[in-house]
Amino acid sequence: MTDGLTQLGKHVAMPTSPETAVLERVASPHQDLRYLVRFAAPEFTSLCPITGQPDFAHLVIDYVPAAWIVESKSLKLFLGSFRNHGAFHEACTIEIGRRLVSLLDPVWLRIGGYWYPRGGIPIDVFWQTGAPPADVWIPDQGVAGYRGRG
Repeated sequence: MTDGLTQLGKHVAMPTSPETAVLERVASPHQDLRYLVRFAAPEFTSLCPITGQPDFAHLVIDYVPAAWIVESKSLKLFLGSFRNHGAFHEACTIEIGRRLVSLLDPVWLRIGGYWYPRGGIPIDVFWQTGAPPADVWIPDQGVAGYRGRG
């Protein structure tokens, strides 16, 4: 099941960019079932491509596997590789979703990027591959819209 994995169980330095990050996959243990996998990354960071200032987001990634699931350590390292990467909120969110779709070819995937405000405006970015499967329980992502201190 773990043949070919290069990062699990090993010390691996944080990748310097999303392009150099290695995302890995393993066979889904329940290919005969439809089920939802959720990853929440409440402390995601990247850099503004113009100012170099840090941007912060709460990401929620939901997907229904087909043959593959993402290996979670490689996902953690991939997401961490954005810390020194300059890109707009929309680019980061969609790039993560598209990279996972390319790796996994899931039945369905959605990503919610709940970005904290900079300049007084929060930006939330949402993307999914199509209509969610009717036979899978898909709960709300559970991240409230930004309300400030009120």
